[in-house]
Amino acid sequence: MSRVIFVFLMAVLAACSDSFTDSRDGSTYNVVRIGSLMWMAENLAYESDGSFCPDGDVKNCPKYGRLYTWDAARSACPEGWRLPEKRDFESLIEAAGGASVAGDALKSGSGWFKKGNGSDAFGFRALPAGYRSAGIEPDTPAKYGGIGGYTYFWSITEDAEGLVYYLFLDFSSKGASLNAFGKDAARSVRCVSEPLAE
Repeated sequence: MSRVIFVFLMAVLAACSDSFTDSRDGSTYNVVRIGSLMWMAENLAYESDGSFCPDGDVKNCPKYGRLYTWDAARSACPEGWRLPEKRDFESLIEAAGGASVAGDALKSGSGWFKKGNGSDAFGFRALPAGYRSAGIEPDTPAKYGGIGGYTYFWSITEDAEGLVYYLFLDFSSKGASLNAFGKDAARSVRCVSEPLAE
């Protein structure tokens, strides 16, 4: 069985859409079951200290959600939801066909640069919200970048050097990767939850 057919069949069998309303601000998010977990199918948009609109423009928040520093991300998810662990992202990549094709299966069908759109086989709808980097020197302004081309989703998991793992998707690749970076940059959040027993 080809990998493309496998991913399609897994999407049909594993994904079932629903929605969730955040009681803190009334925002409603599409959610999707992939494998054994429920994932928000939109970037978190809850406004908190340490969160920012992509490219520093409030007009981008409704589409892309907010970018969070890691400290802000750790407590940003609503009750009943949590920041994913590295192993949750590993399971997500595996469910989406493996690292070489998972990006295509998870990316939205529109909004990515240069024909970089995905198949969105699972309804995960990953959009390229970019990032916000902290200023390296005191009083140096933060810089925004990557909107339209890249997305980064924080995990809760630190590596041995105190860096934090994130899921990375790129307009120029069908793949998905897990990398680690410093905590001061601001990145997107996808909250995850264990599904209710049926």
